[in-house]
Amino acid sequence: MARKLSGGGIIARMLAAEDVDTVFGIIDGTYYGLYASLPDVAIRLISPRHETSAAHMAGSYARVTGRLGVCIASNGPGVANVLPGVAAEQAEGNRVLLITSSRRHGITYPDRGGTYQYFDQVAVTRPMTRWAGHAATRDRIPELLRRALRAAYDGRPGVVHLDVPEDVINGVAEVDLDLGAPATYRRTGPLPPDPGAIEELAGRLAAADRPLIHAGSGVLHAGAEAELEAVAEQLHAAVTTSWGGRGVLRETSSHAVPMVHVDLVDRVRNEADVALVLGSRLGETDWWGRPPNWAPADRLPTVQVDLDAQVLGANRPVVQAIQADVGSTLRALRTALAAIDDGRRTAARRAWLTELVEARRRDRARLDEARRGTGEGVHPAVVPATAQEVLPDDTLWVLDGGNTAVWSHFHLELRQPRSILTTFKFGMLGAGMAQAIGAQVAAPDRPVCCLTGDGAFGMHPQEVETAVRHQLPVIYVVFADRQWGMVKMSQAIASRPVRTVARKLVGDRPPPDGSTIYADLAPIDHAALARSMGAHGERVGSADELAPALRRCLDAGRPSVVHVEVDAGAHLWAPGLRAFKKMHEEPS
Repeated sequence: MARKLSGGGIIARMLAAEDVDTVFGIIDGTYYGLYASLPDVAIRLISPRHETSAAHMAGSYARVTGRLGVCIASNGPGVANVLPGVAAEQAEGNRVLLITSSRRHGITYPDRGGTYQYFDQVAVTRPMTRWAGHAATRDRIPELLRRALRAAYDGRPGVVHLDVPEDVINGVAEVDLDLGAPATYRRTGPLPPDPGAIEELAGRLAAADRPLIHAGSGVLHAGAEAELEAVAEQLHAAVTTSWGGRGVLRETSSHAVPMVHVDLVDRVRNEADVALVLGSRLGETDWWGRPPNWAPADRLPTVQVDLDAQVLGANRPVVQAIQADVGSTLRALRTALAAIDDGRRTAARRAWLTELVEARRRDRARLDEARRGTGEGVHPAVVPATAQEVLPDDTLWVLDGGNTAVWSHFHLELRQPRSILTTFKFGMLGAGMAQAIGAQVAAPDRPVCCLTGDGAFGMHPQEVETAVRHQLPVIYVVFADRQWGMVKMSQAIASRPVRTVARKLVGDRPPPDGSTIYADLAPIDHAALARSMGAHGERVGSADELAPALRRCLDAGRPSVVHVEVDAGAHLWAPGLRAFKKMHEEPS
């Protein structure tokens, strides 16, 4: 059966077949044929105020739901604006499809010379995506969109890009409506492991006294949080995570060794006698899997499971490499372990876990001492801790900023899996403004709270209006210290190391005068700014004002911004900064 459709109508129907229900992007006449077709297939458009926000919304939507995130950008400046988001979402490994318009065919690819609002969009995105292509004619749209979707679902997730000329995406012609179901052009089920490999792995783990599971974001992409916890319990194993994998296991579990316990994590990775690495590249934030933060490979035999064959054994030698879906592997492993584990090593494993739980408790008490700060304003450790006391356990936390993100990491406990978003691998300031909106779209029944610095908030404050317009009750909590804190501290230590550290020893004081340059910001009333955009606004100057303000935000039922005057001196001394700096050095 044939029907007249625009090129955009073809794309819309193929997206609907992929179970897409939301697209993020700003409207433009160059792809009217696409967004005008979305209501016909029950797809809604969420429109931000900046194209890079559309990419971040699509990325967080994909991370929360496990589905494909889709964003759009119009030719020339729209595509130029989306590029920072493309770079960040590709780095984070979020499954995002970017669809862009380009000027009409015949004057582009290559440029005829002097073409308005044109650059080689595909050539620019190709190095920063998993796949990028240009559909020069309408008959190639289905073919190339299928190719993009195959790439999106093959191996490690990331960004794929399809570019379509404006006359093709808007032009109408007869088309065969049988565009093909996803199963006709890509794998729709997980890649299973080899049964023999599972048998070998199960035997290796069953023979261990101190098994360690190191979980990366691949566990989240596989939707395998429950399987991970079940295997950890079956093995009585300790579980560490990569930065991007934080949230794969609830941190109330006795198996969890959260990443914020930096020295304890190193201890676990040196005391374990076998390591199972799941969906992690063992990258720089994992110290490349090398000593002294990990035991040497000959003392800690390592098995690595990943969809991407290129990462297997790449950064740390392994005794077994398994290319497979993490969820399928864990399900098969549970069955295999049940058949061979006789429990003779259970007592030793439980004793080790008990030691780790007590060590974690002691370190938590030490970290919590920071909440007793007595400087001016609210101590930054108090903000995430108070937010967690007020907001429900199923809150989705979005962290944005430099020191703000660090303080928030160290003073939040993730009580449910899949409950944190940030740019773990890219450190993209300002992304949290849009990530929070994408998360709220993905999980409308869960509270979403973005803990952000005033520098990060200032990069995309206009997205508060987006939340208001779409009636998304995100709560933004702004740590207002009026400085580029992480940079300011680095400057002070570099220029006046002895005096700077001495001031820390007498009470989290600001750096010495003259030790920093260009690091201060002018004051902004973020609560008033929020109210000007139709959101609820609160301004907090002391710790006892924070909880009531957050409760009023919950009761408001609409987007809210809480401006918190944090202790600027204390904010500079975020926990774990020494380890963060050392991480950028090559391990010996």
